[in-house]
Amino acid sequence: MKVVLLAGGFGRRISEESANVPKPLIEIGGKPILWHIMKSYAYYGFDEFIICTGYKQQAFKQWFSDYFLNSSDVSFDYRGGESVTTIHECHAEPWKVTVVDTGLNTMTGGRIKRVQRYVGNEPFLMTYGDGVCDVDINELVKFHKGHGKIATLTAVLQDQSKGVLDIGGDNAVKSFREKKISDSSPINAGFMVLNPEIFNYIDGDDTIFERDPLEKLADEGQLMSYMHRGFWQCMDNLREKEQLEKLLETGNAPWKKWED
Repeated sequence: MKVVLLAGGFGRRISEESANVPKPLIEIGGKPILWHIMKSYAYYGFDEFIICTGYKQQAFKQWFSDYFLNSSDVSFDYRGGESVTTIHECHAEPWKVTVVDTGLNTMTGGRIKRVQRYVGNEPFLMTYGDGVCDVDINELVKFHKGHGKIATLTAVLQDQSKGVLDIGGDNAVKSFREKKISDSSPINAGFMVLNPEIFNYIDGDDTIFERDPLEKLADEGQLMSYMHRGFWQCMDNLREKEQLEKLLETGNAPWKKWED
């Protein structure tokens, strides 16, 4: 099952950092937050990624192009009058990564639609490139396969201003709406499982995934929630970045289940 990562936004709420690099490439603990998200998926055996880029899309291609070399022990030998490069030991991840330029101003739904040919006609995982979570991905996938609906999203109970969900007793999402500051309800944390029928709900580049597609799925009873009561945190501003940094520095990062 492939993992689609939305990483094309401008990151205006953390513009102090995103003016130089795209938000998903902003580092926490010495690695981009996007890398941490990918490590979380790989921990559960999902190692094929499709990254939907836009703003500063070339930075993603450069980072992954350099990743192998920067994660290896390397000798450069110029003694014979030419350059001979020897890779001694590589510490890069065994991942397949497809970086796709999905357009500078494309909305979230449009970005997903643009990678349809890379996803193929199969279920896939999808999340945003700026939030970490300790959700059990295997249990999430099992839950999705068990109910037979088109879409599953991970819901968390936090007092935050994100997309708000009305969830029924059978875990079906009854409605989906944009956040309000006063809300204190289950929120959409991303970490979704989507069947390929989802592409039929996306019209084009101007489609905001969190509006028409999810709202229509909810109206049709095709959107389910996987309730997660553990850790989730996005990185929308410098304060949240510093919180994540501190968790890593103190060895208390719940999403970091892998060994160094």
